[in-house]
Amino acid sequence: MGIELTALHWIYLLFILLIILVMVLRRDTTLVCVIGIFAIALLATRSLSHALSSIFNGFIFAITELLPTILVICLIVAMSRVLTNSGVNETMIRPIAKLMRGPGITYWVIGIVMMVISWFFWPSPGVALIGAVLLPVALRVGLPALGVAMAMNLFGHGIALSGDFVIQGAPSITAKAANIPVSEVISASVPLVFIMGIVTTVIAYWLLRKDLKAGILQVNQTQLNELSGRPPSAVSPSVKWLAVLVPLLFLLDIIAMLSLHLTGGDATALLGGTTVLILILTTLLHHKTQRMETITRYLIEGFEFGFKVFGPVIPIAAFFYLGDSGIGKIIGDVLPKGSLGIVNDLGVALAHTVPLNSGIAAVTLTIVGAITGLDGSGFSGISLAGSIGHLFGSAIHGGTATLTALGQIAAIWVGGGTLIPWALIPAAAICGVDPFELARRNLLPVLLGLVVTTIFTMFLI
Repeated sequence: MGIELTALHWIYLLFILLIILVMVLRRDTTLVCVIGIFAIALLATRSLSHALSSIFNGFIFAITELLPTILVICLIVAMSRVLTNSGVNETMIRPIAKLMRGPGITYWVIGIVMMVISWFFWPSPGVALIGAVLLPVALRVGLPALGVAMAMNLFGHGIALSGDFVIQGAPSITAKAANIPVSEVISASVPLVFIMGIVTTVIAYWLLRKDLKAGILQVNQTQLNELSGRPPSAVSPSVKWLAVLVPLLFLLDIIAMLSLHLTGGDATALLGGTTVLILILTTLLHHKTQRMETITRYLIEGFEFGFKVFGPVIPIAAFFYLGDSGIGKIIGDVLPKGSLGIVNDLGVALAHTVPLNSGIAAVTLTIVGAITGLDGSGFSGISLAGSIGHLFGSAIHGGTATLTALGQIAAIWVGGGTLIPWALIPAAAICGVDPFELARRNLLPVLLGLVVTTIFTMFLI
């Protein structure tokens, strides 16, 4: 082995285990991460003031690394609010309703539409964008509200969010923790995302059809009558025009990303600029007074949402950045000569002491990812998945991107809004169903999907 492990390595490993334990206990990990940064800095520098400064430096480093991701999500949420208030979203979705002719096809139509919209708007805003419009149509053709919630949930908070191919929020976080390019995580995640998605949604559909035929699930007639009684909203020419322009602009973004080979920060910047353009244009056309002030109000709403979601992520990311590239900027040059970084050093040591193989690595990443999702965020712990993916990749000399993608998928499917009841509230609320019942319905399909995806991953490493 090229380097002896020091007290810094063991303290870092100890705090990783503590963070996992705290997540298992369903408690917040912020305090543990802050103490971990302080303890490592104090041990490395023997200076109380330097250790305290390292906490702040860690937060600054994490915010700097995550800021493009946070910013584009804030802007997308702000844009989704104005699209909802102006009626543009309703107009965009209305033609899709013509395809919904029975409960079976409706499940797949709602799911696929939700997946596509979630790639560009993120799932929580996506639920608001399509749920209120498509729910009454689904009820009329015989798909109960619980089936609608399952479709939006599994395709949006499951498939779309776990891959996050367009906005690239999730892969940006895991890639930075694993110290690999975002493009590698996205490429590695594509087959895993779709294996997980196909297995989960097909099993969920089969169970749903079984219960519909048995009469266990039925459309709530009271809910149908209430929703059917809502008068259709008038559509102005500007709304119709925007309903065509918005998807066209995003389609042009995709073409530009593919033709110009834009990934990572460049793709995020293009998407963010387009989002701001749509936000401003829609606000100017829809609102008749105080247009400039209204643009600012929408931006504030978007930033409130973004920082509420990413607030818990920042201290966790700061701790895991210590494991690799961040330690020099957060604490200073404190590692022994020849060190490859704390995580790399631990990976090399692990390879020399534990008979690690692709099977053990894949199962471990799935379990770790699922544990990090127990807080119901899906994002707060994916830095840990990236860090451990890097650790195991170093130990088995390859497969870092695939392991990182697997941990990301497990974390987001569990915590991003398909199994943890309090993370299911957006879809459950818009459909008027119990989030605990929705979580129970999702449990078996998601667990079987994780098992199949983990086995599939073993053959890719």
